[in-house]
Amino acid sequence: MPGFTGCDSKAEVNHHKVYKEATSNNLTDKERAKLHSYAAAAAVYARQHQFNTTFCFLIDMSRPSGANRFFVYNLQKDSLETDGLVAHGRCNENWLEGRKYGNVVGCGCTSLGRYKIGNPYSGRFGLAYKLYGLDTSNNNAYNRFVVLHSHECVPVNEVAPNEICQSDGCPTVSPVFLTKLARKLDKSAKPVLLWIYD
Repeated sequence: MPGFTGCDSKAEVNHHKVYKEATSNNLTDKERAKLHSYAAAAAVYARQHQFNTTFCFLIDMSRPSGANRFFVYNLQKDSLETDGLVAHGRCNENWLEGRKYGNVVGCGCTSLGRYKIGNPYSGRFGLAYKLYGLDTSNNNAYNRFVVLHSHECVPVNEVAPNEICQSDGCPTVSPVFLTKLARKLDKSAKPVLLWIYD
């Protein structure tokens, strides 16, 4: 069973030593259409709310956790730039089968919806970014300490059909992938939109 990674709780670590970077080319036509649809909606939201209109981050929680489902999407070129693995919340269970979502403080679940990515800081897991929920489905994200951070239990390469570790609600990526995300975030003069959907 994969290990767990917490947001504001101590993590149980399952180390993976994988350094080769992989980009998913195995999206189904339906998944690609879904990604395109959310990207189009994200582009409109970004323009209307003074977010970065060059790129956004999209996470499709309907995909298996061992498959790349964190997408860096180029809004100007209307194309996928890169993707990576991301953990989902275990809802305070030892191991969450399937998906459950929540927005209550202490629930340990992933919250669906749009987020503004805040400033970077150094936390329990090193570099992290505050997240501010923009919808009623995730408006407790800040009070829940839901942040974008990395953990070594998240591998760089896809491992599907195997699953990866689960979090306490944070979108948790590999250290290698967070470095890539940070390079984009640090250059952005405007807030960047993160959208988690199912």
